[in-house]
Amino acid sequence: MSRARVSFSDLRTATYCPRKCYYQRTDDDYDREPPPEVESIRALATRYEELLAAPTGALEEEPIAVAAVRYRDRLEATRDRLADAGRWRRLCEPSHRDVLATGQHCRGIVHKVLEEPLEPALVSAGKPPERGVWEPQSVHAVAAAKALAWEYQTTVDRAWLEYPAYGIVRSVELTTRRKARFRRALRTVRELDGPPARISNRSKCESCEFAERCGVRTRTLRSLLGFG
Repeated sequence: MSRARVSFSDLRTATYCPRKCYYQRTDDDYDREPPPEVESIRALATRYEELLAAPTGALEEEPIAVAAVRYRDRLEATRDRLADAGRWRRLCEPSHRDVLATGQHCRGIVHKVLEEPLEPALVSAGKPPERGVWEPQSVHAVAAAKALAWEYQTTVDRAWLEYPAYGIVRSVELTTRRKARFRRALRTVRELDGPPARISNRSKCESCEFAERCGVRTRTLRSLLGFG
């Protein structure tokens, strides 16, 4: 009997913290829908040309994360960098949006499906790292690429991560290391039959909604200020 397909979100969360993934999967009341502010930021990724042409005052009203002038400079630099081979045009005019992709092992929503060549683009509402992409997003990107490859019965060698609130787009090559990390995350989710060990990086616990249930002691404001 075939195994159930794992969701992209579970793979992403398990990469960040397996224990958090366990609590999410076993909490019947957990809301997986993104908040409205996330959707408003993701919507920026459908309006790049409009944002580039917008006057500074109008741009300041958008849910961007940096000053309007800096944002425009970043977005222009991204456009110029991706102009070759029609990459910018493909990101602005994808073949499909918000597609439910079902692969051999996982499934989830691909925000943009690009063709010629076939590539997924995922839109993050958060801040990018200084270089590359965050590891949970790397695993998510590989999962999306593999799901599309399975559906279209072709190879997919690259994915894209968009950070529209910052005007930044990054390429994610499907390297051997990234594929191996995806397989580890897949195995982790499938083996979650009980709470896994707590992670050592407790900074991740500060904003976790399951911290109390998990039993970790997060730092109080007093300790953060050096008084305890």
